[in-house]
Order: sequence, then structure tokens, then C-alpha cells
Amino acid sequence: MSVTYNFSNKVVLITGGTGALGRTLVKKFIDSGAITISSFLNEKEAEKLKTANPKVEMIELDIGKEEQILKMIPILVERFSTINILVNVVGGYLGGKNITELSGTDWDTMMNLNLKSAFLISKHVIPIMKSGNGGNVVHISSRTGLKSEGYDSAYAASKAALIRFVESAAQEFKEHNININCILPTTIDTDANRKAMPKADFTKWLLTEDLANVVLFLCSPSSGVINGSAIPTYGLS
Repeated sequence: MSVTYNFSNKVVLITGGTGALGRTLVKKFIDSGAITISSFLNEKEAEKLKTANPKVEMIELDIGKEEQILKMIPILVERFSTINILVNVVGGYLGGKNITELSGTDWDTMMNLNLKSAFLISKHVIPIMKSGNGGNVVHISSRTGLKSEGYDSAYAASKAALIRFVESAAQEFKEHNININCILPTTIDTDANRKAMPKADFTKWLLTEDLANVVLFLCSPSSGVINGSAIPTYGLS
């Protein structure tokens, strides 16, 4: 039985809401009554999301670029008064190379996409939560952040660092009623992953629906005692 949450009058910012997990989160938050904002980079994907969820508010934003965040956050605050919830779905994967084959660009790409972006959006959204009544932040890390199987060192290092970042940030702002956590999924069942790994056993992969349910719980009052945690969401893999 699925749990129903009430996020009425809550303002939710989902970064990367046009991806598979992001789309599921957008729908669930809207269905729960939240004012839901999604960032995007690809206009076609943004149009698809808006068509499927007319109530979603779309903003073009690259959270890896601080100057864009600095311009956008005041606009959001002026329009919606606050940001109560931040779900950062932005991230990426690079694997298949050992460390001697990795380029400096490969390394920087993983650190920027999976770690620096999380730092930048947190840095500029958390002050908005501090000036209000607190809030909830959820980042998407990975089980690989706990244990790597090899050939993904840049990805693994960025996701491991994200876990430590979440732990530190949670301690720094817990007195302001801000809960900051991350989840640790394995492979998510998406069209892109099926195309990339056509011989894999899809039945062992995580459904976006199940993963989104964990995120919504972490953003709800029911999760108030959970802070600075890396939540395992391993599925069967």
C-alpha cells in the first residue's frame, strides 16, 4: 500500500526533473499538493515534462554554474516566497576505464556533475530555508559511494564525497530545522540504462516509483529524526 503525503503550500525545487527519476518525483510532488519547480537544460525534454504535468513550473538552470544559480534563486524567492524542499537529481555516470585510462577531463566531469553541483545548489538554497521555517534537502548519491567494483574510480570518488558532504552539511544546519540526507541507489530501471545494458537482468533494477517514495518520505515531517544519513536503496541487485 502506497503512503499518501500532503505537501500543500510547500515549494519544492527538483534539479534535473526531466530525467526518469525526476519525472516521477515531479508527478508525485504535484499529486501531493506541492508547488513543484523543475530545472532543465534540454528544451524538448522540458516540453515533454510540462505536457505530462501542466502544473510544474519550469526553469532553465545549469546548477554547475554558480552565476546562473545566483540569478535564478532571487527570482524564485520573489515569485514563490520561499523554497521548502530541494531534491537534487542532477548527476551522471562514467565507467569502463581504469585510472590509467581516465583523462583529467573525465575526472573533472564527474566531480563537477556529481559533487560541485550539489555544493553550489545547496549553498544558495539553504540560506532561503534558514530564513524561513527550515526545510528538507535530498541528494542522490550511489551504493558505489560505499563500495566500488572497479573501473569507475572518478564516479565512485564523487559519490563517496557527496556522502561526506551531506554528513557535514547536516551537522552545520540542524539547528535551523533543516534536514539534509542522501539516498544510495544501485542501477535504476530507465530506458537509457536498458539501452546501455541490454543483456542485464532488469528485474533486479530499482523502479523510479520506489525510489521516489523514499525521497518523499525523507521530505516529509515523518522523517524528522533522520538527518545526515545515506539511505540504502539497493533493490535486488
